[in-house]
Amino acid sequence: MTPAKLRAERLRSHRLTAPAPTVADAASHLLAVQSQEFWGGRWALATRTAGAPTMRAVDALFDDGTLIRAWTQRGTLHIVPARDFAWMLRVTGERQQRAQAPRLRELGLDADVLARIERAARAALRGGNALTRAEFFDVLSGIGVDPTGQRGAHAIGDLAIRGIICQGPVVPRPDGVSREQYFVLVEEHITDAHVPDDPAAEMFVRYIDGHGPATAEDFAWWSGLTLTAARAAAASAAARLDEVDDGVYVARARPRRRATGEVLALASFEEYYISYADRSHAGTPEAFAAVGPGKNGMVRPILLADGLIVGTWRQSTALGRHMEHPTAELLADVRDEGVAAALARYAAFVTG
Repeated sequence: MTPAKLRAERLRSHRLTAPAPTVADAASHLLAVQSQEFWGGRWALATRTAGAPTMRAVDALFDDGTLIRAWTQRGTLHIVPARDFAWMLRVTGERQQRAQAPRLRELGLDADVLARIERAARAALRGGNALTRAEFFDVLSGIGVDPTGQRGAHAIGDLAIRGIICQGPVVPRPDGVSREQYFVLVEEHITDAHVPDDPAAEMFVRYIDGHGPATAEDFAWWSGLTLTAARAAAASAAARLDEVDDGVYVARARPRRRATGEVLALASFEEYYISYADRSHAGTPEAFAAVGPGKNGMVRPILLADGLIVGTWRQSTALGRHMEHPTAELLADVRDEGVAAALARYAAFVTG
C-alpha cells in the first residue's frame, strides 16, 4: 500500500472524507476520541460529522447521557459512547490500575483511604446528584483527605478507572467555551450498557473501523494493552476484518469516500495523528516537531491537506477570547483561502 493510498484509506476510516450522519454516529464509529482538552475532543467529533454541528449540539449529547468522558485507556481522558464504557474498562481497566498503583502509594492513597473515598463519593452522588471538580474536592476534604498535591486528581482517576464515576453533563460557562463536566455515578447515569461477547476482539474491530488500515502494534499503542494482548485481540477479530497486507487490517465495510482537496483544521491530540505506533504517514519530522508531543506533553491542533500535516493553528478558549479568529502557522505551501475556510468552520462551531 503506497503512502498516498494509506492516507486516503485512513481519512475515510476516520470519517474525515466520509462524514458520519450525526455526532453520535461519529462517536460510535471512532469508539474513543482522545480528549485531555475538552474542546478538542468535541471538535474532533464535529469534524467527522456531516453538516455543521455546533459545540452546543455536541454538548447536548453529554447532557442527555449519550456520551461521557473518562480515562478509558493509557490513563488518558477519552470521549466514548456511554453504552460502551463498561466493557471497554473490562479490557483496559486492570492494566491502568496497575500502572497508577505506585503513584497512589506515593500520595498516601492506600486501599483503606481509597475505600473511604469510594464510600463518600457514592454517598455524595447517589440519587442522580452531580458534582463539579471543586465540589468533589470538598467531599474529600470532608473525610480528611487533602485533595492538594494531585491527591484529588488521582482519587478521581482511581474511581473512574474502576468504573464508579465518569464525567457526564457539561458545566455551563456563560459567555465562554465550557471546559468542565459534572462527575456522576456510572451505575445511575448509564442505563443502556452494551456487552459484547468478546470485549477485546470488539475493541480491535472498532479500532480498525475508525482508524484502519492499522496493525496490532498500532492497536497496542492506542489501547494501552501489551503487544501480546493486542495480537490476541487481533487474532480473535480477524474473521470480522480484511487483511490487506501482512498484519495490516481494514474494515470489511467502508463508507463511500467523497472527493475533497479541502484543508482540514483538526483538534489537539487528533486521533488521525496520535493513535498509531508509527505516525510517519502524517508528515515530515519537521511537522512532528511542530505538533508534538512537546516537553509539556501537549499535541497541538493541526492543519491537514490530502492527509499530510501542513501547519498548526491555535485559538484561546479563555473567557471571551473564543470569539477571536483562530490563527495558523504554516509548515508547507497551501492555499490561503483553504486555510481560512478550515479555520472559519471551527470558528462557526465554537461560537454557534
